Amino acid sequence: MTDAIGSGPGRALIAVYGLFSLAAGARAAVQIAGRFSEAPLAYSLSAFAALVYIVLTVALARGARSLALAALGIELAGVLIIGTASLVDPAAFPDETVWSAYGRGYLFIPLVLPLVGLYWLLRRR
Repeated sequence: MTDAIGSGPGRALIAVYGLFSLAAGARAAVQIAGRFSEAPLAYSLSAFAALVYIVLTVALARGARSLALAALGIELAGVLIIGTASLVDPAAFPDETVWSAYGRGYLFIPLVLPLVGLYWLLRRR
């Protein structure tokens, strides 16, 4: 029998991902509804980040380890790629995304969170 990934400290991960789902989703909704034409790439990436956070919240809560691992990989890749691209070519990102500058606008939590999630899931295997 395997340990539930959503138990113990896993509950904190679910709560944090739930909070980030709401924060990134609300941010993206406001950006897309109000000024999408100003930075369509950045705002679309914020919406994508919100979707990834929603998938992670649900996957962790339901114990869907494979889905959670895949989503964590996507999240980490997104933070690293978008974070680097936003620093190398700031003109391509006239407004910040959740993952811009490695999540600087969110106290770098988007950079640390997938590492914590991967540690938790791999440790619980």
